[in-house]
Amino acid sequence: MNNLFTKQLAIIIAVLSFAMVSIYGIANAQTEEGIANFYSDKFQGRKTASGAVYDKNKLTAAHKTFPYGTKVRVTNLENGKSVVVTINDRMRTKNPVVIDVTRRAAQDLGFVKAGKANVKVEVEK
Repeated sequence: MNNLFTKQLAIIIAVLSFAMVSIYGIANAQTEEGIANFYSDKFQGRKTASGAVYDKNKLTAAHKTFPYGTKVRVTNLENGKSVVVTINDRMRTKNPVVIDVTRRAAQDLGFVKAGKANVKVEVEK
């Protein structure tokens, strides 16, 4: 009987874990790779989803799932430059871009002229 309970509990945990990954997109939630771009200057001074005012000169970013206040290291995979930004805005979940950064972050990462870059995004511990 105890063995049956253990198996049932393991199945429930597996199903709930799969549901969390599916619903919240938290598979490999600590590291992602993909395309980054940066906000247009037209957003300067507007409120972000967190309520913070967007400032193109700060090191902030938008992400689909990371909680507001999360610090992430963004590394440009083409030149090795990296910067730590704070998540303070949200992106549409269907957006193919993994992160939107400020102009300042894009400058530090070396992709303002290109407009986008292949990046690695890692949650800072």
